[in-house]
Amino acid sequence: MKKLRNLIAVAATTVAMLMLAIPQAEAHPRPPTGPSTATFTLNAEVLDSGQQVVALTIDPGKAAIRASSLDADTFSVTATGTQSYSAAANPVIGTFADVDRPVTSVKVDRRGRIVIGLEHGFNVPGASTFAWGVGANRNLMLDLTYTVTQNKPVKLRDGSSLTFKTLKQGKLVDPEVDVFRDGKAAGLYYRLYDPQARGKRPLVIWLHGGGEGGWAEAQNNDLSLVANRGAVGFVTKEAQRVFAGAYVLAPQATDFWMNDAAMGYSAKLKKLIDEVVKRNSIDRSRIYVVGASNGGYMTARLVVDNPGFFAAQVPIAPGVVSGGQSLLSDAELGAIKTPTWVVQAKNDATLPFAVNGEHMANTIPKALLTAYDDVTWDGVTYNGHWSWIYVARNDPSTAKGLHIWQWMAKQSLGKAHK
Repeated sequence: MKKLRNLIAVAATTVAMLMLAIPQAEAHPRPPTGPSTATFTLNAEVLDSGQQVVALTIDPGKAAIRASSLDADTFSVTATGTQSYSAAANPVIGTFADVDRPVTSVKVDRRGRIVIGLEHGFNVPGASTFAWGVGANRNLMLDLTYTVTQNKPVKLRDGSSLTFKTLKQGKLVDPEVDVFRDGKAAGLYYRLYDPQARGKRPLVIWLHGGGEGGWAEAQNNDLSLVANRGAVGFVTKEAQRVFAGAYVLAPQATDFWMNDAAMGYSAKLKKLIDEVVKRNSIDRSRIYVVGASNGGYMTARLVVDNPGFFAAQVPIAPGVVSGGQSLLSDAELGAIKTPTWVVQAKNDATLPFAVNGEHMANTIPKALLTAYDDVTWDGVTYNGHWSWIYVARNDPSTAKGLHIWQWMAKQSLGKAHK
């Protein structure tokens, strides 16, 4: 028996040695996954200088992407922005074709989608969603075409790799803009944010500048939201916390607010506001109106025409004088009792400070005035007319440190001007 056990042990050792002598198959990665089609969204954000496409999101379906296999060289992106309004007689400044959009990052989000970060910021080529129409004398939304090229396969968690056959452009999404719903009343289109809060809530009205009105060829209700952060600033978590939940209304003129004499905008806006108040749970004692440039004029015009209706007004770079003509008389301004805070930069070349913002603040009793030397925010110096950037960032403050949003929120009909 002992001899038999020894023979078995020798045989086992021999088999093991033979197995070691046989060359082992070399491990190869699984072959690339077959060609696939995916859709990508354009992720937009309203920056201080206006809305830009800041990232793209590719939905890979059920494919589980290995994040570590991605880098800034995985994809290349080009963009084209056109405007059908553009013609020899009506040039548009800011259209672009096949502009390279530098990729700054590529990562996988919580839903397993590939997010391609793009360079963006003031004057970054090909990033904007709108352009200036010289002939139209206003901003125009662009038709955007993005092309994404995959430069190398991406690896999946199961060890295989994936190369997309087609990357198809989908919708443009902007969470801050998309929360506004569309509406129309008194002949004016508008966008409205509902805080979805219980009980009566205040209403903040944003009146856009001259570049965001409608035009004959198309009525675009996005411009009053995307040209700057004026309206969307008030739907941020910070602003909503200050106002304890506020409705935000952004009406759109069919041309420009300063054309009130011909278009009757003041009366139309009052009817629109009344309709919005009637349909929603709004505190009538806390209705605030804020406007920039053309909208700064219309802000004061509404207050003059509707004494005792608004809890506070914030005219920004307001157009008191246009073409040498005073649109608001000193008698009208001097009779205003509504709490007022005027904001403008001293180097404003579009609407000179001395005869507009400064004159308005000096003429309206007890009006507050914040006068900036220029418009510089986060290290970038912008056009001196763009002082609405400061209000959208809640920067203006009193000598005691009370910021403009907090000041607005304190005002209500029946309370003294503080």
